[in-house]
Order: sequence, then structure tokens, then C-alpha cells
Amino acid sequence: MYVVATAGHVDHGKSTLVRALTGIEPDRWAEEQRRGLTIDLGFAWTALPSGRELAFVDVPGHERFLGNMLAGLGPVPVVCFVVAADEGWSAQSDDHRDAVAALGIEHGLIVVTKADRAPGAVAAVTAQARRALAGTGLKDAPAVAVSAVTGAGLDELRGALDAVLADVPRPDPDARVRIWIDRAFSVVGAGTVVTGTVAAGTVRVGDELELLGARGARRVTVRGLQRHGTAADAVGPVSRVAVNLRGVAVEEIHRGDALLTPGQWPATGVVDVRLAPSDPEAPVPEWLTVHAGTVAVPARVRPFGGVHARLTLARRLPLVLGDALVLRDPGEKRIVGGARVLDADPPPLRRRGDGARRGYALAGRGADGDLLAEVERRGAVRRERLDDLGYGVDVPEGVRVVGTWWIHEAAIDAWQARLRGLVADLHDRDPLAAGLSLGAAREGLGLPDPSLLATVLDGAGLESEGGRLALPGHRTDLGPAESAVADIERRLAEAPFAAPEADDLAALRLGTRELAAAERAGRLLRLAEGVVLAPRAPALAMRELARLPQPFTVSQARQALGTSRRVAVPLLELLDARGWTRRLDAGRREVAR
Repeated sequence: MYVVATAGHVDHGKSTLVRALTGIEPDRWAEEQRRGLTIDLGFAWTALPSGRELAFVDVPGHERFLGNMLAGLGPVPVVCFVVAADEGWSAQSDDHRDAVAALGIEHGLIVVTKADRAPGAVAAVTAQARRALAGTGLKDAPAVAVSAVTGAGLDELRGALDAVLADVPRPDPDARVRIWIDRAFSVVGAGTVVTGTVAAGTVRVGDELELLGARGARRVTVRGLQRHGTAADAVGPVSRVAVNLRGVAVEEIHRGDALLTPGQWPATGVVDVRLAPSDPEAPVPEWLTVHAGTVAVPARVRPFGGVHARLTLARRLPLVLGDALVLRDPGEKRIVGGARVLDADPPPLRRRGDGARRGYALAGRGADGDLLAEVERRGAVRRERLDDLGYGVDVPEGVRVVGTWWIHEAAIDAWQARLRGLVADLHDRDPLAAGLSLGAAREGLGLPDPSLLATVLDGAGLESEGGRLALPGHRTDLGPAESAVADIERRLAEAPFAAPEADDLAALRLGTRELAAAERAGRLLRLAEGVVLAPRAPALAMRELARLPQPFTVSQARQALGTSRRVAVPLLELLDARGWTRRLDAGRREVAR
């Protein structure tokens, strides 16, 4: 299936040509037929000799309906550029040429109509059209002369169309759907119907789609589909389609709204673009009308210098990297030029000089954007977000993939440096602290996903124990408590089971917090509240207990160790917990064999 739009000056025979090729009257309104003037978009379809199905979008040529023309050209990949043999290239031919150039349309052909009226002028008009189109994607387009009245050249035109369409790249039928709506009406017994062009992807009966308009987004359901007046269960690219919608009234839909695959199209009100002005010498107005697909919205232009600028749109649109825009001066009603979207999610510009820096950053970007720069700017971004914005799938050098996240290596380095700083600050403020908790680390770093902390810790150069992070070697220094703990260590080295009394600990200013820090550092062993020994005390105790007749009592153990019941009882309980001793009954234990 293929879709072709007409283009050309008013009254050069576009609608007559479509009628001659399809047998369908594209002018739908009585006013159009009465005046012989196309006002709005017309639609018709036919089959070519090869069997290829072809739909036409017939656009108006009069300057007053330039917006309607752009709505017709916007979503269509192929153009029949019409020039009348008896009039030649004319005023609105320039506007349509500029639109073709702005949209980057590269497939089509030149049709010289009304050849029966001026057969001797066909060659000159063809040459004239080629010169005028030399700066567009149609510079090498085939040319055919026809007469819709006599039928001369129509078969040749059908053959030329077949050849052109054979070279058009086939869009992906599995891609996300974006249908720019060009008509909305109500059908008795069916309800709301909209029409548009399926440029990529496939829409099916029963699908839930997102309808994005000036008032925001809402979910709708596809109740039915028609292609070329025939019901269909599914319609793929590139096709003209009529979609019967459930869940929305026809009054709520307007030309320029879009039907989208839910959750896969970012709606943006700001885009950074590369400009392609029709007249490079003329200044670009500050306010423009931006045409995208079938929509037209006011926009403010912020130039970055050179050919780059930021467009702030009057409403949010489903635009992505690479989308082509047409820029029109609403005051002079002329096409200023085109623009190509380079970033549909650009960074804010807050500081003096940000605009110039942004222009410099955009200068090196091609049509596919700069994936590495986008990941670098965000630090970390989900793969799905990059997909939605229109970026490619190849992982650039300097990016680490962690699950669904793409992370710039410099961001990981910065997070690691920040984390080491947070830990060092904690050590300085509170030398006795066990270390920075993992929760505090996540909060302090402001990670976009808590799961990324593991990636930051890998190679960060920190020690982790019990869910706490510390600098290497930090636990060997107890700060103000260092000398007091060293004094206790000396005492216990001389008398391993003579635990200091509570008054001794208080005099040394060793409270619960200081003793806990000493234990974490491996300097002391806390048996109970206010009862501390050296870490080697359990092993020393086992030597003495093994010499006792088995089993033994607490009193016998106390005497063998030369200590008090205050120390002996929690020490024996610790040995029981380690499995070094075994309690037999309420009063007896034995060394475990």
C-alpha cells in the first residue's frame, strides 16, 4: 500500500488528474465542485498495473489554503508535483516546492498537465520545473506529460508511478503508530470516525490508542477500520485509513490531533532544531507557525546562531528526533523554510551564554542525533526513553548498560567521587560513626534508581560492612576515644578476664557509643551492657576451661578464669552461642568435643 500527495499551483489540474487516474472525485464539498477550486484535502485510491494499491491525498493550490496544503503533504512520503503546460511554473508552485524541500520529501515525479492545450510548451515547462526543483529531493524525479481530458500520457504516468513506488523504502509494520488526523466526522450507527495516514506500524480493531490533542491525552479504542472504503481487521503502512473510535465524541477531535501507540510517544512543547530557511539571507521571524504532520501551532523561535534554534510550541506535540517541520510566517503567509528535530527533550537554558553553548553542542549532530551526548547530558537514562525520543540502538563507547539503564562512564566516576566525599565528611563530623548507611548514600547521590548504587560501589574504593560504608582503614582510629580504649587494651593484656567496672568506663568517658565503635574496629569485645573484654578473651577462656574436670559449674569456671560472676556468666553464654561449650542442665556445662 502506498500514499501519494499532489502539489502545485491552483488550477493546474491536480484534482482533475486524480479523478482521471482513480475515477473518484476528490473534491468532497459542494462549494469545491461548484467553483472548481479545491479548498480542503481530497482523497481517492486506485490500483496500478503492477497491482500496487495507491491512495492519493489531493491538496489545495490556492495561497489562502496553504495551511490545508501543508496538512496534506506533512504525513505523506511521495509527491506528484503538478505544473500546467499552458501556464508553467507559477506563484504557488514556489510555496509547494518550499514545502517539499522543508519536509525532505525525496520520492515523487513531475507531472506536466494540460499537455493537449500547449503541446509545444511541454519540454520548456519540464525544464523550468526541473530548475525550480533543483534544490529539493525531487531534483532527479522522472517527468511525465499528460492530458486528463484526452487520456494521453496516463498509462505512462501509471508506469512511472509504479517505478517510483518500487524504490520507496518499506516502513516497519511493527513500529509504534502515529496517525496525524486530517478529518473527523460522525457516521450514523458507527459514531466517531477519523482519517489519516498510517506511516509506520499497524493499527488493529480492538487496539487501545492514545488520542493527543490540544487539551491533552486520553485513551480511545479502535472500534472498526476501513481502507479504501472496505472494512479491515488491521491496516499497516503506508495506508490511508478510516478509524472508528469508541470513547470520544467527534466534537472533541480536530485536525492535527494524533492517534498514538500508548506510552511510546513523548509529548513535547520544546524542541531544538536545525533550520533550513528558504532564503538564507532573510532573518527568521521570532514568531512562526510550525506545521508537523497535519497540525499547525504557533511557536517562538530562539536562535542559537548559525542554523540552530529552539522552538517553544504553543501546545505539546508527539515529536521525536528526525521529524521534519515546515515553518510558515503567519503574517506574510509564506513558507520561511523547514526544520529538522535534533532533540525533542532539550535541556533548560538558565545561565547567560547557555544558548551559544547549546548551538555549539548541536553543530556536530547529524540526522541520527548524538546518542553519546544525550546519555552524557542525562548521566543515566532508560533505554526505553531513548527509544521514545527516536535514538538508535547501538551502545556507544563510554556508556555502560546496567539492566534497562544506560549510564555515562563520567557519571559513574562523578557519583563515586561524590560518595567518597560523603563518607569522608561523615568521618570528619563523627569519627565514631560506623559509616555511611546505604540509604544515606542513595539519598546523598540522588540516583535515578536505587538499584544503581551497586554499580557506583563497584570500584568506589570503600569498605562495606553491615550495610555501612567507610574509607579504608578508618576503623583503626577511634578519634577522642582512642587513648581511653588503648588504656583498656593494656589492662586486659595483663589480666584478660578483669573487665573494667562501670565506674572505670565512666571515668574514661567510654559510653555505649564509644564501646560500640571500638568493637566495630575489632579493638574490644562487648559481652553485655558495660562488660567488655579483649577480642581474644573467648579463646583464652577455652584453654582454661578445657583443663577443668568435665562437666563444670559457673563457679568453677569463674575461679579458673580468676574473674567475677558479672563477667563469667555472659562469657559462658557467648561460648555456648559459638558452640564451643555445651550446657547440660541448669548448673553444668562441658567443653564441646
